[in-house]
Amino acid sequence: MANSHVDLSNAVWRKSSYSNGDGGDCVEVVDDLPGIVPVRDSKDPHGPAIAFPAAAWSAFVTAVKATGLQGA
Repeated sequence: MANSHVDLSNAVWRKSSYSNGDGGDCVEVVDDLPGIVPVRDSKDPHGPAIAFPAAAWSAFVTAVKATGLQGA
């Protein structure tokens, strides 16, 4: 089995534009890793992150935009 560990110690995180602006429900992502999109809870920056395949993350974002859930 291939090693699935991704070193995120130098990752540059950005808050998702779909995060709540009052400090709650904050999702952060890393945009510049080939083939994957790491995601974490910004309220726990030293906690776990999950890395999605880039195509899956793109499909998720497209679906969220299509449902109009922004800011929900």
